This record gives sequence, C-alpha cells and structure tokens, in this order.
Amino acid sequence: MLAPRLKANGRAFAHIAQFVPELTALRRDLHAHPELGFEEVYTSARVVEALKVCGVDEIHTGIGKTGVVAVVRGKSTQSGRMIGLRADMDALTMTEQNDFAWKSTKSGMMHGCGHDGHTAMLVGAARYLAETRNFDGTAVLVFQPGEEGFAGAKAMVDDGLFDRWPVEAIFAMHNWPSMKPGTIGINMGAMMAAADRVTIEVTGKGGHGAHPYLAVDPVLVCAHIITAAQSIVSRNIRPIDSAVVSLCAINAGDVHAMSVIPGSATIVGTIRTFKTEVQALVERRLQEIASAVALGFGATASVRYERSYPATVNTPDEASFAADVAESLVGPEHVDRDLEPSMGAEDFSFMLQNKPGAYLRLGQGADNCFLHNARYDFNDDVLPLGSALHASLAEQGMPLAAS
Repeated sequence: MLAPRLKANGRAFAHIAQFVPELTALRRDLHAHPELGFEEVYTSARVVEALKVCGVDEIHTGIGKTGVVAVVRGKSTQSGRMIGLRADMDALTMTEQNDFAWKSTKSGMMHGCGHDGHTAMLVGAARYLAETRNFDGTAVLVFQPGEEGFAGAKAMVDDGLFDRWPVEAIFAMHNWPSMKPGTIGINMGAMMAAADRVTIEVTGKGGHGAHPYLAVDPVLVCAHIITAAQSIVSRNIRPIDSAVVSLCAINAGDVHAMSVIPGSATIVGTIRTFKTEVQALVERRLQEIASAVALGFGATASVRYERSYPATVNTPDEASFAADVAESLVGPEHVDRDLEPSMGAEDFSFMLQNKPGAYLRLGQGADNCFLHNARYDFNDDVLPLGSALHASLAEQGMPLAAS
C-alpha cells in the first residue's frame, strides 16, 4: 500500500497519509498477536515502542493494570487546555476463521472487534501531533485495556487517570462495518446502551419425571418466568423509550437423566437500557415477576441483578464539536449527526461519567461482516482517516492563537 484509498480534507490527513504503511504493519502485527483484557503485555509494549518512535513527550505505563498514557504538548501550552483521546486494545475469546497472513497466532483469541485498528489509529494521531504540534495545550492519548467485559475504562479512572491528567473533554471512536468507509456517525445523546447481567435462581422440589405431582418442577417455572418477562418491554416501558430483556441461557438437570426433575434451575440473561429510570424499572419488574410466578407454582425465585456498563451518553457540546471536526475532514454529506444508538455496550461510558466528551462511529464497510464475527477484520483503508479524526479533535479543540 503506497497511498490511502480513501481521501479526506485537511493537513492532518495529508500528513498521516505519508506513513500509512507503518500504521498498517502495526495494526496487522497487533491482529496477529491478540491479548485479552488486562493481559495486553505484548500490545502495550508495541504501543510504547511505537510512541517512542513518534516522539511523544511522556509515556506512562501500568495505568489500570496494562493501560498506557502518552502526553504530547503543543507549540504553546498557555491556554492550559487538555483534551483526551482514547483507544481500546484488547481482543476477544474467539477462534478466527480467516486465512490471511496476519490472522491470529493464538488459538481461541482474535481481534474480532477492531481494537487493533483503534490502537493503530491513535498511534497515528500521536505521531502527527508530535511531529506538527499545531495546537495550544496538551493532548493526552489513552490506550485502554479490557474493554471487552473487564471495565478497563473504570480501572483506569479508579487508578487516577483524570486526577493525573485532568482533561476538559475526552473522545473515542469505534469502527462500524455497516457504515461506508469515509463516513462518520454521532448523535448528541446516548450512543450505546447500559449492559446489565441478570441471574435468576429457581428452587423447586426434585422428583421422578413419571410422577411430577410429587415434585415442584423448576424447569416449568423457568419457562413461565421467561415468557412473563417479555411483557416488561411491551407493557411496562413507554413506547418512546427503549429496553431489551434477553434471557439467554437456562441450566437445569442432566441431559443424560431424562426422567429426573431437578430441584433447582438457573436463568441467565442481559438487560439493555439507555435511561437509568428505565433500568431501575426493569430491575424491579424482573424481581416482582420472578418471585410471583415461582410462588404461583409453589417454588421460590431469587434475582441477582448486576449493573455492568452504564449507557454511553455523549455530552451535547462535545458531540456537536466532534461532528464539526468530522465534517471538516469528510464533508457534511458524509457525517450523520443523528446516528441511531446501538443496544450494544461500551465501557467508555465510565469515562463519560467523569468527563464531558463524545463517542463516534467510523464507517469501515461490511465486506468482511460485522463485529464479533470469526471472519471479521479491520479495514486498513480507514486508518489514516481515523488517525486524522483523533488528531483533529485535539488540534481544533485547542487551536493556536492567530499570530
């Protein structure tokens, strides 16, 4: 690859386009060596190595276990401004089914969500910012571990991320295969849903399958709970609000014991909401429905509701600014300012609970299927655009005073 296939406006894109081959090589190396949350030892080391080559001013490791933070100061820092840019680094527990040269070298692990690309894009932004420094303030580049279920963002915040680097705003982006390459999406509010885990333990009375009248069948109780729980969204949630109740797994009995009614059963599922009041309502109704249904059959049910990731909600001013920056790169016709939220979840939400900021989606095309698919691969053509978008958020957010 000698030049980027995508085109964009601005000096940041033109500058970064010169080192696209290096970014591509880094991205593919990370793809070949995936690591899970808080185990990103090789990944962090490669990031540190690349940042040293980039010439950033400071590199800090071990933030939130395996996280890395780089600092780049502009030509001036008189404004006192500080803007954060974040990329996630971890992979997934999946077996890759691709055949290209940079496929995963680790059995049962792959970069099925494009965090290898996110990391490479932020390295590209670091290089541009360090080489040009056309801003007045400090850019803080956050390479975060453990997004995939480990709450690495929270770990970094708890480890003093914003105490040590009190950014005024922080931005992140995620590749999106269902959007065309060269397009960028955002909205002024919720981008991703809260993700909660629910576990329902049903206790009945075991017995012989031929004599169910002597038992209290927890499997039957589970079936009724699962059916009744679907009424929460249709009958308790306002139609203009959104929620998903998915009870996805049930564990009961032994598949080799066809005539044994078990004494207990467990249901596990996920709840997705955008508003805290809707989240609280779903939690309460699940408790009520599970207990009442079980009681009706002579059984008991306990509900454990675990709030995992909060909703990822953009702050309006920062989202509007980010959309303006995106338009400066690709034009207004390629920026969706009212992008439909996703019911997926993202732990960048923890950072947005502490600081203003915005989360964007970067189109990458759907030729190689959607996220978390065994044949997924990041589209290297969008690397320079993602890097330029990161860098431009810092550059335009902390402009140099006119001379």
